[in-house]
Amino acid sequence: MMEINRKIKSKKLNVRVDLTAMVSVSFLLIIFFMLVGELSKPKTMDLSLPDNGDIRCGPIACYKGDRSYTILLDDNNKMITYMGLLCCPIENPKEVKYGKEGIRKELFYINKKVHEHSASIGKPNNGVIVFIKPSKKSNYGNLVNILDEMKIANIDSYTIIDSYTPEETKLLASK
Repeated sequence: MMEINRKIKSKKLNVRVDLTAMVSVSFLLIIFFMLVGELSKPKTMDLSLPDNGDIRCGPIACYKGDRSYTILLDDNNKMITYMGLLCCPIENPKEVKYGKEGIRKELFYINKKVHEHSASIGKPNNGVIVFIKPSKKSNYGNLVNILDEMKIANIDSYTIIDSYTPEETKLLASK
């Protein structure tokens, strides 16, 4: 008999790595870093400053006030507005209601009036600057409503100020 010299071959197993979990984690990381990158961008707002011709230095502020319109918010949906500075108003303080026939009509009128005045003196892009001053007694809904009215009336320059002058405090108490 013949002896056959056989070597026993080891059986090779096919090694297969499942990368499904790795792909899922990679997509999650990509989405996470895209989101963090978008959220970490600084948010900016345009700032409108008065021209040099609009400046007047006084005890309260250094501003002439012919483009300023102030809205005072108080409790019970009370709102008082005036044009210019309170010490020498262009338009006397008056109580205005919320809504289409109230503050919205006022804002459209004031914005148109200021634009016409600015155009007549050679500065056609100067619009009204609105100072919104909510009191501690006013509610958040009233502030949101005023901000909505700013958007509807196309008023670009407005600010929210959380303090009153003593004259404005007396005005709110008297009305």
